[in-house]
Amino acid sequence: MIDQIIESAAVLVMKWDPESSSYAKVTSLFYESKAEAHQFIKCVGDLQKAMHFMVSDESFSSSDKLVLAQSLMQIAMKRLQKEFYQILSMNRAYLDPESMSTRSSRASARSSVSEFEDDGGTTTDDDIRVAGDSISEVEQVSITAMEELRSIAECMISAGYAKECINIYKIIRKSIIDEGIYRMGVEKMSNSQINKSNWQVLEIRIKNWLEAVKIAMKTLFNGERILCDHVFSSSDSIRESCFADISREGALLLFGFPELVAKSKRLPEKMFAVLDMYSAIFENWPEIESIFAFESTSAVRSTAYNSLVRLADFVRDTLSDFESSIHKDHLHLHDREHHHSWKKSPPGGGVHRMTVHVMNRLSLLADYGEILVDIFRDWPPPAKYSISLPGSFFDNTSSADSSDESQFPAPPSPSPSPSPPLAISLRLAWLILVLLCKLDGKSKKYDDVSISYLFLANNLNHVLSKVRTSNLQYLLGDEWVARHEAKLRQFTASYERLAWGKVLASLPENPAAAMSPEEAKTAFKNFNSSFEEASRKQRSSSVPDSKLRDEIQRSVSRRIVTVYREFYGAHRITVGNSERQVRATVKFTPEDVGNYLSDLFFVTSESERFSSSCSSSPSESTHRRHWRIR
Repeated sequence: MIDQIIESAAVLVMKWDPESSSYAKVTSLFYESKAEAHQFIKCVGDLQKAMHFMVSDESFSSSDKLVLAQSLMQIAMKRLQKEFYQILSMNRAYLDPESMSTRSSRASARSSVSEFEDDGGTTTDDDIRVAGDSISEVEQVSITAMEELRSIAECMISAGYAKECINIYKIIRKSIIDEGIYRMGVEKMSNSQINKSNWQVLEIRIKNWLEAVKIAMKTLFNGERILCDHVFSSSDSIRESCFADISREGALLLFGFPELVAKSKRLPEKMFAVLDMYSAIFENWPEIESIFAFESTSAVRSTAYNSLVRLADFVRDTLSDFESSIHKDHLHLHDREHHHSWKKSPPGGGVHRMTVHVMNRLSLLADYGEILVDIFRDWPPPAKYSISLPGSFFDNTSSADSSDESQFPAPPSPSPSPSPPLAISLRLAWLILVLLCKLDGKSKKYDDVSISYLFLANNLNHVLSKVRTSNLQYLLGDEWVARHEAKLRQFTASYERLAWGKVLASLPENPAAAMSPEEAKTAFKNFNSSFEEASRKQRSSSVPDSKLRDEIQRSVSRRIVTVYREFYGAHRITVGNSERQVRATVKFTPEDVGNYLSDLFFVTSESERFSSSCSSSPSESTHRRHWRIR
C-alpha cells in the first residue's frame, strides 16, 4: 500500500513540479482542473499518512522510500505554496472585504458549493457549476476561492508547512487592510499635528474618519475576519495570529485618532464633531468587541475604549465651558461682526442673540440624547450651584411683576444616583434656567418696565418654541413645558397691565353709565392722553413670533377696544351737539384704536432679523447638516 501511495503521489506531484515541467510553471492547478486539484490535495494527505507510518516503523527509518516521500512532499508543498499565492493574488477582487462581509456567519462561513472531501469522494467541475446555478457569478468565484484556500491551508498546516502558508497570507491580506485604511483618508497623525491643524482642516479629517469607521466595521475588518476564520478554521491559534497581525496596525490607527482629537484644544465648534465620533464608536462597540475578541487584539479594544473615555471627557468639559460662558455673558460666536452687540439688550424687547445661540446649541445637543445619557451615566450633577438668580424662576407662584431679586437657593440635588436619562435632563434644564436668569438680569436694563416684561416674554417664547420643535421636549417633559408656558402667560399679562393698564383705567368702570357732558369730556381727554402716551412708549416694541404677537394684540384689543367702543357709542354725542365739538374732544374712533393696536410689534431691528430668520444659526445649521451623516 505504501508503494502504491508513493507511486501515485510521484506521478501527480511531478506533473505539477515547476522545476521539471514548463507547463506546470505557467499553469495553475486549481484553475486548470478542480477535480485534479482535489486529487492532488488527497494525494498529499495520503503521502503524509504513509510518511507517519514509515517514521513510526523502525524498518522504514532509513528506507529510500521515506527519503523519496520526503522529497515529494517538499515539491508538493512548493506547488501548494505557489497555488495559495496565485489564488490570493488573482482573486483580490472576489475576496475583497465587502464581499466577505455579506457572508451570513463569520464563525462558519461555509460555501454553498460542495466542499472538498477527505473521504475519497470526488468533486467535478460540473458539480461546482450545478451548485453555483443559484448564486451570482461573483459570489460563486468568492466561495470557490475561499474553499480552495482553506483546503490548501489545512493541507500545508497538517504537513508542517504552516509558516510558509501564513507568511503569504499575511503579506497579501495586510496590504489590503492598509490600503483600505489609507484610501478612506485615515492617516497617522501626532498630537502636535492635530493641535497645529486649523479647524477647517481637522473638520475634513474627522468627516473622513466618520465615514471610514462605518465602512471599516461593516466591511473591511468584518470581511477580513470572516475570510481569516474560514481559511484557517482548522487552527484557532493560527487564525487568531493571522487576523491580529493583519488588522492590528490599521485598527489602532483608526481608533486612536479620536483620542488625539479629544486631547486637542477645546473649541465649542468641535462639540458636535466629537459627539458624532463618540456615536460612531458607541454604536459599533458590539462589533468592535466581537471582531477584535482575541487576546492578541485587546490593544484595539483598549484603544477604542480610551477614545470613548477621552471623547466623553471632552463633551463634559465643553458643556461645563458652555455653562460658564453663559454665566460670564461671553459665548463664542461664529458671526464675528455681531460680537459687539452681544451684551446689548435688543431695542423694543426683542429676542436676544444669546437666547438664539444657546437654544440652537441645546436643541442640537438634544438630538444626541441617547449618547449624552451614556456620557453622563457615571457623572452625577454637581451637588450645588452658586449663582445669584432671581427667585421668581423657581417660584411659579410669585408675582410676575415683582422687581425684587433674591438669592436663588441651589437647585435641589437629585437622588444620589439619578437615572442616566434624568441626569442629562437635569443638566439641560439647568442650562436653560441659567439662560433665563441671565436674561432676567438683562431685562432690568430697560427704562420702561413694560418693555422688560415684553423682553422676557419674547425670549421665553423663543425658548419654548425651540423646546417644542426639538428633542428637548422629550428630555425635559410635558410638565416642564407646561410650567414655563404658565410663566410666559404671566410675563405677557404683566406687560399688558403695565403698558396698557393706564389706558384701560382712564375709562369709567361702567362705560355705558350716564354722565354729564363735562364728565364725558374729561373721560375722553384722559383716554386720549393715556392712549397717546402708551402708544408713544410702545412704538418701538417688537414681537418677532407671529403667534405670540397675535395673542398679545387680541388680548389688548379685547380689553381696550371693547370697553372703549361701548364708552364711545354711549357718550360721543354727550360731549357736544356739533361735529366740530365732537372732533375737538374725541380724537380716536374705536376703529382707530383697533387699527393702531393691530399694527403693534412689527418693528424689525437687527436683533429681530437675526432671531426670526435663524431657527438655527447659519453656522450651526450648516454644521449640523455636515455632521449628521449616519
